[in-house]
Amino acid sequence: MVRGGEKDLWKSGEKTMILNTGSRTDIPAYYSDWFFNRIKEGYVLVRNPYNPVRVTKYLLSPEVVDVMVFCTKNPLPMLDRLSELSAFDMFWFVTITPYGKDIEPFVPDKEGILEAFVRLSKLVGPERISWRYDPVFLTEKYSADYHIRQFEKMAGRLKGHTRQCVVSFIDLYEKTRRNFPGVCSVSFSEQAYLTDAFAGIAAGTGLQIHLCCESERLIAACREQTAKNVDATGCMSKEVLEAAIGCRLDVPKKKGARGECNCLLGADIGAYNTCAHGCLYCYANYDRQSVLENRKNHDPASPLLTGNLRAEDIVKEAEQTSWKNGQMSIFDIV
Repeated sequence: MVRGGEKDLWKSGEKTMILNTGSRTDIPAYYSDWFFNRIKEGYVLVRNPYNPVRVTKYLLSPEVVDVMVFCTKNPLPMLDRLSELSAFDMFWFVTITPYGKDIEPFVPDKEGILEAFVRLSKLVGPERISWRYDPVFLTEKYSADYHIRQFEKMAGRLKGHTRQCVVSFIDLYEKTRRNFPGVCSVSFSEQAYLTDAFAGIAAGTGLQIHLCCESERLIAACREQTAKNVDATGCMSKEVLEAAIGCRLDVPKKKGARGECNCLLGADIGAYNTCAHGCLYCYANYDRQSVLENRKNHDPASPLLTGNLRAEDIVKEAEQTSWKNGQMSIFDIV
């Protein structure tokens, strides 16, 4: 999942043309039938996590959705139906980490996900898919040297199938501390060591490292030859998305969702406490029981990811106007 920091768009009334599916749950892995039903219906309803009676209606039309962003640990359930999304521009983040079932108990076999990544890349193009290697944390088992070896192995497998890799280090949110007792933050010196190592490996496999919500000081701490392959301005910035879709986006100023970067997180159509991967480090789930209860309330035919509209709900249509200016990106002519 893309790390947190979203705004209350219902309250702010801001326009949003980037449709995000990955900050709150893993829709491709667990809710693909529901998602494709929403595409057929042409709209989706999203309950505000901060004020549940407020519901936002988003139109699912390529005329008002400039980029549809997916973030998943398992794209397989959607691959055979991607033709149904041919009218939309897409950008995919696929998270592949080196952790075992002790950390990610219900994430599918990593070899299978690596194969799915390659298959997805062939379907959408390497410029429209990014590998997320995060969050990084250290234990006796998952040491810095272990991470470097696994990163090099995975980078080799994904060579030519993506142009960027997103790296972040674990944040100790309250939910993370509760579900992952004993986990520790990664010191700056350890972060710098790993960033430098990852950047060197990435450069050899044609990848750009994008730091997610990490300090630019990490770039300065890298060696000169590796620092130029590290970016800290955002993994889903205006520039990244323009390169992916081959079109300029006239994004209003101050649209970055977080102070640490310029990412355009946009509207998230998911719901917290619904992802069943069970990752110990997850910030989007309160606990396993909450996930199980919410999944029982999932109806693939409902416009909401969990449950249905209630009498007390207030539905508000989102303001949606394309940011595309119709001009080709320089990436189309280089």
